[in-house]
Amino acid sequence: MIRKVYLDSCIAIYLVEEHPLYCAGIEESLAKLQGIVCYSPLTELECLVLPLRDKRDDLLEKFRQFFGINVPLTMPDVVYREAAKLRAEFGLKTPDALHLATARFHDCSELWTNDDRLAGVAEGRDLNLVRRG
Repeated sequence: MIRKVYLDSCIAIYLVEEHPLYCAGIEESLAKLQGIVCYSPLTELECLVLPLRDKRDDLLEKFRQFFGINVPLTMPDVVYREAAKLRAEFGLKTPDALHLATARFHDCSELWTNDDRLAGVAEGRDLNLVRRG
């Protein structure tokens, strides 16, 4: 079975920006991964804010390359409705609810995050939670 891994924005940022504490572990896990890495438009949005604000063309290029080699997932209306339910039931922030709803909608087998609150809600939601960081 091919693993389909959804990356929360923090994991993509740690990886692309080469975070000194987290990057090596994420790279090691990705090297062992027999599957595909997925992201959403929300992941891309969250990742690009700081490089755009700081006018970091070098970092924007690194993110462009990262997104170019991984699999984009859509966020249709049903994802937003599911995110609303997750927010109502668990008090998640909108972006976290959208990440989880997107991963579930696209039948991702894993959600990689370093967000304790998102991790707590993701467990038992048809995703294998993988804490990276």
